[in-house]
Amino acid sequence: MILAEKITMLRKKNGWSQEELADKLQISRQSVSKWESGASIPDLDKIIKMSNLFGVSTDYLLKDELETVSYSETDAPEEQGRSVSVEEANEYMKTVEGFAGKIALAVSLCILSPICLILLAGLAECGIAHISEGLAAGIGTAVLLILVAAAVGIMILSGLSMDRYEYLEKEDILLQYGVQGIVENKKNKFDRTFYPCIAIGVMCCILGVVPLLVVGAVSSDDFAGVVCVAVLLALIAVGVFFFVWAGVIHGSFEKLLQQGDYTRENKDFERRLGFIPGIYWCVITAIYLGISFTRGNWGSSWVIWPVAGVLFGALMGIMKAVYAGKKDRN
Repeated sequence: MILAEKITMLRKKNGWSQEELADKLQISRQSVSKWESGASIPDLDKIIKMSNLFGVSTDYLLKDELETVSYSETDAPEEQGRSVSVEEANEYMKTVEGFAGKIALAVSLCILSPICLILLAGLAECGIAHISEGLAAGIGTAVLLILVAAAVGIMILSGLSMDRYEYLEKEDILLQYGVQGIVENKKNKFDRTFYPCIAIGVMCCILGVVPLLVVGAVSSDDFAGVVCVAVLLALIAVGVFFFVWAGVIHGSFEKLLQQGDYTRENKDFERRLGFIPGIYWCVITAIYLGISFTRGNWGSSWVIWPVAGVLFGALMGIMKAVYAGKKDRN
């Protein structure tokens, strides 16, 4: 139970309205309403007053789910980091909710962008519609570029709103008292949405292949295969939308709680060795272009990318293990 829930429970237990509690604390009713909704956190002197008023200890109000500072462990080294208030955390989470939908839409548009080109090219090649291959390519390419341009525009404009929160990914942070409980509460509630979204995304990606397999097994119609490819891309776009939307929001909670990829150890690793992925992928790109241009075999040189992806995961895993080992020895 977080602080907001405890205040609400204790107030109702005493049979007081928000206005009555506010009068006893000599504050406005709006302040009590904000405390109970988790929009703000009471000052320490108000915590002490409520402790006396409700007849409970300050430990009960602040400890366990809301512990961010342990007053008993005076020998423990004090953690350093940028302080994050409840107002700042709530504003960030609200901003991410809007940002997630826009980024998910932009990524889906990129996946959807070649569908028109594929369908028009299939119509022209199969002679189903009276359209030349040149016109089909022109219209399809124009639609592709328009959708990609729209997606890039959405990403850039949406990214601007998140620039001021970049420190959450790179700097160590300290949540002010009460913030951790609020974030954990919202994260637990969102988990009921997060996991179904991931499941839906996986199902869309799997089901997208089914029409292609069925048509390939029972029909030799080339255009039917083209339509199935378009359906595959459409379902993948839907699945990726759910992946990205849920993943971005879930990641916002992990950033504030410094969990997953955003622990203090990972942030320290990124600060010291974060330049390596950029160098790695530049080298891989140079190798890919060099092999493709010299051998002229663009149809098979793409295999470099999945191999590079697997090697990159192994490389980063080894580097993090070595880095963690060195820190433990120090």
